[in-house]
Formats: sequence, C-alpha cells, structure tokens
Amino acid sequence: MKLSVILVNNNLCDLLRQNLNSLITAANNIDYEVFIIDNASADKSVDMLRDYFPQFHIIVNEVPEGISKSYNNAIERAKGEYILLVNADTISGKETLNRCIDFMNIHSDAGGLGVRMLSPQGRFLTESNRGLTNAWAAFIKLIGFAKFLPKTRLSNRNRKDWVEEFQTSEVDILNGAYMLLRKSALNEVGLFDERFVKYGYDIDLSYRMRLAGFKNYYFPKTYIINFKTQTEPKLSWQFIKSFYGAMLIFAGKYMFKMPEIKVQGIPQLFAPGYEIER
Repeated sequence: MKLSVILVNNNLCDLLRQNLNSLITAANNIDYEVFIIDNASADKSVDMLRDYFPQFHIIVNEVPEGISKSYNNAIERAKGEYILLVNADTISGKETLNRCIDFMNIHSDAGGLGVRMLSPQGRFLTESNRGLTNAWAAFIKLIGFAKFLPKTRLSNRNRKDWVEEFQTSEVDILNGAYMLLRKSALNEVGLFDERFVKYGYDIDLSYRMRLAGFKNYYFPKTYIINFKTQTEPKLSWQFIKSFYGAMLIFAGKYMFKMPEIKVQGIPQLFAPGYEIER
C-alpha cells in the first residue's frame, strides 16, 4: 500500500466531512487507507463517519487522548509506505497527494514533507516553511536553541539561501497541520513522544528526523487550505498547561544533554557552530 492517511477529530463534523471528500478526490489514483481517530466528540462526527465513510478505519476514544498517543495508535496499524498526518480542519488540493508522493519518491533522503498552507481567504501562512508559530519561535530563541535550527529563519532573515513562498527547500521543522512522513524513517527514529499531548509533537519529531540524518522539505508546488480552528482560548488553564508544558518538556529533553546528529552516516556531536553536511 502506498499511503496511510491519519486524522484526529474533535467536534469538527462539518469540516471533517469536507476534508475527507477532498482527500478522496486527491487520492483517486493512489492505493490508500484512512484512519480517523475521534477524540470523544460531542457532535455527530462519529455518526457522520459511519454513514458517509464506512470504508475508512474509525477509532473512537470515549475519553480524549493526546494527539501524539492518538497518532501512534493509528501509525502502528498503518500499512502505507507513506504516512500522512493531516488536521481535520484542512482541505487538500486535487493534485496535492500525487505531487507530494512523487516528490518523496524522487528524494530518497526525505524523512518528511510539508506543503504551502493557505488561509480560507487565500493568505499564505508563514508557518508553512518556518514550521514554528511565533510563540514557539520566540521560545526557541529564548532558550538558545535557534543555533540548532538554522533553517527556521529565526535570525539573520536577509540570508540569500532562505527561500520564500514558492521555492522548494529543506527546512528544520514540519508543521503538524500537514506532515507526509516516510514510514521507514518513522521505524528508525521512533513514533511521537506521547508526553507532548497537544503541542510540540511535530517539532520534536521533525528534530529527531534531522538528528537521524533525514531531511525535511517544504514543497510549495501544491497546497492545502488550513482553517486553523483547533485552538483553545489562550487564557484557559488547559491551553496554558498544554502549550507551555510542551515547551518545558522540549527544553528538558534537549537542553540538558547534547544531542548527536548523523553526518554522512556517522554519529557526531552536534555542538554550537557545527555545520551540518548533507
């Protein structure tokens, strides 16, 4: 099987239906499967899935589980050569899947790929090739970790080798709204760290991909529309605990021991100022 698509849903019945219809159109010529993990939705999401998409694998969580745990549950069952993790509140372009898979087929060094993301109004979302939201970017700079992520455009934004909206490029971080991952790379680096309940899971996995010697790519020759509805009130305790807790987990995981990175297949210390050979 070529592709396994995995979505986590929570009370997004109407958007989820649009998402799945767009994926069916985009996967017209692909051997694929779909897993939908419903995280204790109180709307009619599960009934809708069973009525309109009985061909897909539906996993119903009676109580909410973390995003990482939900993804891992489905990835362990997935049979595809590639794993697409995509938010329920997105819509894929008609050629998105084919173009992304073609790119991954050609670039055997790619561990993962992200695409150009647009708002419903057609505005380019800068996190498409930056990978990080503004808050995470500020945090990464604050803890001095920006030196390990030179392609996140956190400093010296005038460097000529940084690219813009329509330029294919290698990036440090893939945005979790749309991540096409090579299953064999996941088998090597491991699945998501389940301590990242809702935020930071994509940053952690992207970084581990790089440490293992794989490349992450931004591929703008296709697109998705991202409604960005899966956000919590920023003054709520749940948001504070999940969002800032993820930052603390990330800092504790990487700042208190120096990571190693494979350089031409040989593990070497990844120290400040070290230039990565590709």
